[in-house]
Order: sequence, then C-alpha cells, then structure tokens
Amino acid sequence: MKKILITSLVTFMLTLNVNAGTDGQNNLSKKNPTDVKDCFENLNRATFALNQGLDKVIFKPVAKAYRGLPSPVRTGTSNVLVNLSSLVTIPNNVLQGDFKTAGVNTGRFIVNTTIGILGIFDVANKMGFSEYEKEDYGQTLGVWGVGSGCYLVLPVLGPSTIRDTAGSFVNIMGGDPYYNVSTHGNNEYLDKSDYMLTKTITGIDFRAKNLESLENLEKNSLDFYASVRSLYLQDRQRKISNTQKNPNIEVLYEGDWEELETQ
Repeated sequence: MKKILITSLVTFMLTLNVNAGTDGQNNLSKKNPTDVKDCFENLNRATFALNQGLDKVIFKPVAKAYRGLPSPVRTGTSNVLVNLSSLVTIPNNVLQGDFKTAGVNTGRFIVNTTIGILGIFDVANKMGFSEYEKEDYGQTLGVWGVGSGCYLVLPVLGPSTIRDTAGSFVNIMGGDPYYNVSTHGNNEYLDKSDYMLTKTITGIDFRAKNLESLENLEKNSLDFYASVRSLYLQDRQRKISNTQKNPNIEVLYEGDWEELETQ
C-alpha cells in the first residue's frame, strides 16, 4: 500500500513541461509530427479531468509548501535527482547503441557523485561536460522501431502511449529500477522504495517550479487536454529521433524535470 500511495503521489506531477505563454493547441495541433491515434479519447478526457482534480487537492498544496524551503536546498535536491536519473539514462544510451554518450554520462555521474557530494553540486557541468539529455525505455523502444500505439492518459501518471507505458513500467515492475551501484567496491541495488521516494520528490520539485506556468497554460489553452496531448506527442517524437529541441516546448516525462519557460 505504501508503494502504491507513493507512486500515486508522484506520477501525476510527471506530466508536461511547456511554454505557457501561448496556446499550445493553436500552435501545435497543426504540426502533429506523428500519426498517433487517440483511440480512447472519451476515457482519456475523463482520466485527465480526474488528474486535474487530484492536482488541485493534493499535489499543488504540497508543491507550495516545498517552495517555501530555502533556494539552496531546492537546488541541491534537484541536482541530486538529475544525478540519480543517470542510472536510467546510461543503460538506455547503451541499448540505443550510443556508447559515446553512455561514457560521457558515466563520467558525469562519477564526478558528481564523488566530487559533487552525491550530486548536490553539478561539478561536471562546471568541468565542461556536454549537455545532459535524459533517456528512458520508451525512447529506446521507439529507436528500435516499436510503434507508439494509441495515446493514453493514465490515472495519476498522465500522458503516455501504449509503448511509453510499457517502457515506464520496466522501472516500476521489472527488477530493481536503479541498477547496480558500486558501494565500497561491492555491486548493490537501490531498493524500489528508494526509487519511488526519488520519483516522489522529483514530482514535487517539478510542480513547485511550475505553479504559475501550468496555471497559465490551462488558462490560455482553448482545449487544455488537446494541448497537452499535442505537446506530449511532439516532444516524444523529438526525443526518439534526437532532433533539435523546440525552444518553446519542454515536456516532462520519466526524468525530464526542467523548469517551464514563461513569457
């Protein structure tokens, strides 16, 4: 029950990251990069409304309380979470055949974990390591040629597709999510409860950064549901193909916690 509650708390907040200064539906619906069908639209819209209700009642108040913490504490927390996400990104770099990036990210993880004190300080960035791009199992499946399937909105989890849902559950259901971590020369695994805890804190951190941005997005969208769907699908396609990021779009999904841009 504890794991279910933790998972429910975090996953809705891992939904989207967009430029809230414009109407996402107007700008993006005409540029849909995929042919993903919304096969379950009626059910998806109902689930989307449920998630919005949970956000207003639970997640938003928690995020506001977290925002009251000193800035250095929140920055250090964000850095630690990004550092831990490397343990998911690195194996996916390997699975996608991107061994060079896997090596760079391994070096980044080692530097930040040691010199950066578990990642509290992003020393690797100051040392000139290339920009960090997170990878996940849904992206790997896409690189392997697996089709996205229908668009889904999951309770609490938010926007997804059949393929991305399967990829996300690799960490939750299959094996130990953070792989082996060398501790004093011994290979060990981070417990699933540790994984869920980091996901919970990650969701709170993201939501706290984007309180106003998400409100603006909802207010400025003619159809908030359609805006989120378009943004999610476009961003997932960009990540799978490794094309250049649209400066107006940042979508949150499985380890992508950047702050929303506002105008």
